[in-house]
Amino acid sequence: MSIIRGWCPTAWRPMTAGDGLLVRVRPRMGRLHRDAMLALCELAIAQGNGQIDVTNRANLQIRGVSEGGWQMLIAALVALGLVDPDPAREARRMTLAAPCWRPGDDTYRIATELDRRLGELPALPGKFGFAIDAGPAPMLAEAPGDLRVERTAAGRLLLRADGRATGVLLTPGHEVDALIALAKWFVVSGGSAAKRMARHAAPLPDWAKGTERPAPAGPLAEMPGTSWPLAFGRIDAPSFHAMLRRSTATRVRTTPWRALLIEGDHDLAVPDAPVATDACVGAPACPQASVATRALALRLAPFVAGRLHVSGCAKGCARAAPAAVVLTGREGRYDLAFDACAGATPARAALDPAAVLQHFGAS
Repeated sequence: MSIIRGWCPTAWRPMTAGDGLLVRVRPRMGRLHRDAMLALCELAIAQGNGQIDVTNRANLQIRGVSEGGWQMLIAALVALGLVDPDPAREARRMTLAAPCWRPGDDTYRIATELDRRLGELPALPGKFGFAIDAGPAPMLAEAPGDLRVERTAAGRLLLRADGRATGVLLTPGHEVDALIALAKWFVVSGGSAAKRMARHAAPLPDWAKGTERPAPAGPLAEMPGTSWPLAFGRIDAPSFHAMLRRSTATRVRTTPWRALLIEGDHDLAVPDAPVATDACVGAPACPQASVATRALALRLAPFVAGRLHVSGCAKGCARAAPAAVVLTGREGRYDLAFDACAGATPARAALDPAAVLQHFGAS
């Protein structure tokens, strides 16, 4: 049975996994200077197992940290300015900004103001977050976000509570006021028990009700860098460090799409990666998982049309949205479902890896 912890690891509150402690780093605006990224890789090698995950909130998660190593790691991260020295403030930095932001645009303006005013937020559940998606068209629709700033088809900014199809128009210059006010309402109205906005059934306050819809998803805006795909969102710190040292890259941006954006070097030899495949770390690295995930996902991916999701348990940490094909680990075997999320009622149940491969003609 999967354990729903209801919180995400932070730098100050690491989580125990099968391969050691997970220590999460939240780069401001999802962007790191080249030197900071090199230092982060070096810390992952020295204090962890050399592996860094990019999460679906565009955070970086150092894996395999020991209890003793964590003390040295947190001191170094604070010294680098990658972690706030105040644990309470660090826990409130739960803002995902659309990775296409440019200095001075609306996404940058709103996200940086929210960061300055973190002290005005109430105590929110550990997974509660903000998605600032103020580009020409929404690009974070599948990324986690309980309160969303988006743009309408007419170009106006709106505030939408996750789980609601519509939102309310925002007054220019007062977007953060509205975000903080709705976060306070969430807590006062009992939302902390539900933990997420989409699960909170209380009617929104009158001022936050609206009929405005976000603009439909369109082509992604021009990205400020070269996309560097990552198999299952995993950075191998030694090899990435070596690549970065050889390159002319100036900065690295994180994204919620299992990829990085490398700024300043347009001649990179970009690696191949299964970008339409999601798989959590699986067993044995995750104590919640009852099956291995990524080796099977790699073998299966060429035989699956559409999105593939292989989840070690019913929590579906690697992908919250439905996938064309989803395999969910249960008691050491795989349940197979279609156009569903992890944990869905299976079309075929309790398959071993050979049966899964045979079903798709991959054996």
